[in-house]
Amino acid sequence: MLDAIFVTVQVILALIAVYQFAFSLFGLYRRKKKEQAPPVKSFAVLVAAHNEEQVVGALMENLKHLNYPKELYDVFVICDNCTDKTADIVRSHGMNACVRTNPNLRGKGYAIEWMLKELWKMPRQYDAIVMFDADNLAHPDFLQEMNNDLCSGARVIQGYIDTKNPEDSWITAAYGISYWYINRLWQLSRHNLNMANFLGGTGMCFETNLLKEMGWGATSLVEDLEFTMRCTQRNVYPKFNYDAKVYDEKPLTFAASSRQRLRWMQGHFTVARRYFFPLLWQSIKQGSLIKFDMALYAMNVYTTLLTFLMTAVMWVDAVVFNGPNIANLYNHIPLWIGTLAILLNIATFMTAMLLEKVTYKKVYLYLILFPVYLISWFPITFYAFFTQNNKQWSHTEHTRVVRLEEVQSKQG
Repeated sequence: MLDAIFVTVQVILALIAVYQFAFSLFGLYRRKKKEQAPPVKSFAVLVAAHNEEQVVGALMENLKHLNYPKELYDVFVICDNCTDKTADIVRSHGMNACVRTNPNLRGKGYAIEWMLKELWKMPRQYDAIVMFDADNLAHPDFLQEMNNDLCSGARVIQGYIDTKNPEDSWITAAYGISYWYINRLWQLSRHNLNMANFLGGTGMCFETNLLKEMGWGATSLVEDLEFTMRCTQRNVYPKFNYDAKVYDEKPLTFAASSRQRLRWMQGHFTVARRYFFPLLWQSIKQGSLIKFDMALYAMNVYTTLLTFLMTAVMWVDAVVFNGPNIANLYNHIPLWIGTLAILLNIATFMTAMLLEKVTYKKVYLYLILFPVYLISWFPITFYAFFTQNNKQWSHTEHTRVVRLEEVQSKQG
């Protein structure tokens, strides 16, 4: 029975891998013709901030110079439990500093929920809500791109999340490689197939009426993924806008990265428990590939965990007990097929970088350490499984200021 279970799980994991690879092929091309709508939509731009005095000023300068009519957008910075000068810096730039103090309900999800309630009380109501993090920089055409999609009927939109500091360390380079891959071969492929895209925590846009209908209600450690699942359940499928770029700062050290990714995986387990089976059942009942695809995405964290556990079991079986003593799929697969699968996996990341015309020289040098980053997801996910009830928010420290001009000059 153990052999049967082991092989069955391996077959399922292999089928999921083939499924994801097949989908990634649809991200190899990009439609370049887009209709430009006149700027008519109004935006409330929300910025979640907790002790962000180091970087929030650069974002405020950036948002002043968007290529969009100034009368059609206002910026609101949620100064959430701040103990520094974040609010003062925001006000010095003429933006709205909205101070929230609630030590019991900490985290971005709670801060957004509070801010939306405050927005609905205001005399001016906006057509849509855009969300950034305080360490972000937005492409000058970001709001125009959101306007285009809203005018074409989109209700939830995710922009292209790029990395503003990929050359700072091997860890930031690894983040950059991962996000280029995700944007091109996950998000764009699903966009090309008119599937649902997933939200990435920043660079997001929501139709106001939808938020009022649904409420925010996403207060887990991964509020973006949680809201994605809620939308998909209601047949509201988030769209991806390749041209609406937002540049996000990534952690410099392996330790900081591990803390951030641990929080992501802890939250991901929570979302998987809540939404996998309901979405899977809906997908079967309705014959919906879109909902099936999103259910699989919710299960990614368990896919990673099972892959790690089964690999560990096979290694212990071989090294300690002179195995293989447990039947496994790899014993029946020719060596060349296994080698080809590994090479194809590596090639997908390289392909994404080439398609995205990545010009950062250091990133290519750091590629040699990229497998370390990928492998590190396994122990992080394993630890997250046993600590998934931990709801403590971990704040990423910022060490320097990067402005949009610097990012664009390095991109060539």
